[in-house]
Amino acid sequence: MTVANNSKVKILVGKPGLDGHDVGAKVVVRALMDAGFEVIYTGLRKTPSEIAQQALDEKVDVIGLSSLAGSHLPYCKKLKGLIDQYGLKEKLWLIGGCVPKKDHAELKKIGLDGIFPNGSKLEDIIVYIEKYAKMKEDA
Repeated sequence: MTVANNSKVKILVGKPGLDGHDVGAKVVVRALMDAGFEVIYTGLRKTPSEIAQQALDEKVDVIGLSSLAGSHLPYCKKLKGLIDQYGLKEKLWLIGGCVPKKDHAELKKIGLDGIFPNGSKLEDIIVYIEKYAKMKEDA
């Protein structure tokens, strides 16, 4: 998948907080790479500051979070401030993992573009990002 300047869409997948489970994140990372995206995985236990700084440094197009520990709301609120501060508002922002339906509206209000709870199909994530890349290309 490419954007207007023919470069690959670059995706950062971060694991915020003390969550020590990353098999799901690694499965998503592999699927995204197999789909042709350039993917950077932060590894476990990253702070919102580390994730935002890496997104800025790597000039990513997409910021994806994987959360299984139930701390997605405070981490997303903190990351929102950093996204604004670092000028990353135009980046596609996604979250996946144990994200209860009851939190989806609040996550959307914080600014997340896509929410992929456990059980989401990998193809749905890929198609969502491809649509974003197409819109960016057409802009």
